[in-house]
Amino acid sequence: MKKILAVVLALAMLLSLTACSSKESASASRLDQIKKAGVLQVATEPYFAPYEFIDPSKDGQESFLGADIKIMQAIADEIGVKLEIIPLDFTAVLTGITTAKYDMAVSAISYSLERSENMNLSKVYKASDTGYGFIVRAEDAEKYTSIESLKDAVVATQSGSVQEGIFRSQVTEKGCKEIKLFAQMTDCYLAVQEGRADVCICSTMSAQLYAEANDNVLCVPEFQFEVDPNMNGTVVACPKEGTDELMEVVNKVIDKLKADGSIDQWFTEAEAQAKELGIE
Repeated sequence: MKKILAVVLALAMLLSLTACSSKESASASRLDQIKKAGVLQVATEPYFAPYEFIDPSKDGQESFLGADIKIMQAIADEIGVKLEIIPLDFTAVLTGITTAKYDMAVSAISYSLERSENMNLSKVYKASDTGYGFIVRAEDAEKYTSIESLKDAVVATQSGSVQEGIFRSQVTEKGCKEIKLFAQMTDCYLAVQEGRADVCICSTMSAQLYAEANDNVLCVPEFQFEVDPNMNGTVVACPKEGTDELMEVVNKVIDKLKADGSIDQWFTEAEAQAKELGIE
């Protein structure tokens, strides 16, 4: 009986130690995991200049450019790890964060209440007063100037984006001829340019850069959607659980970069780079 009791006690201690070890592993913060791995994995959709875009003359990680990429590098440097950019479609970027597959996402992500409930969102690092509006073919500039004018229009926007949310909440009730959802915003612009759509609901800041590079499309200056002011700011997104320490680092870096003017400088530089590369 003594031998049996000793074996039972030994097994109980082993199970207890295993449980404690598993609990410690499960409760380890995302920041600790990143430091242990030595890599910060960041998901992005790299087709949204000047936030993020690709230099086709370069390969691998060196091909990713844009203000967002520089901000991510600054965060990786602050943590003391290597930065790994993972290019995805925008919907996959959001899913990758809500499922905690990746450490972080930066992809001109706008604040929304729904996202704040499913992700840990940073402070706004880039505020914009340009908001959300339309991009149309030049000849239709006076045709589509309001939500009501979209009744007979084929409308395009990006799937899973804030712009799709704007369409659902503000345009659906008034109606349109058809809605087309694309994985990338540049595909929406191209659909308008090629006549496969009449109007693209878009972030005016990025759309203006595209319009400047393409004479046959333009942003409608007379119209802006009315939205929550928070939606005019872009944020960094992390998984909801276990990322409070990581987000403290992110916000610390954002505060520093905003204070010394780096973020504004990087956006100016990125716009110039994108134009030199012919990025639209």
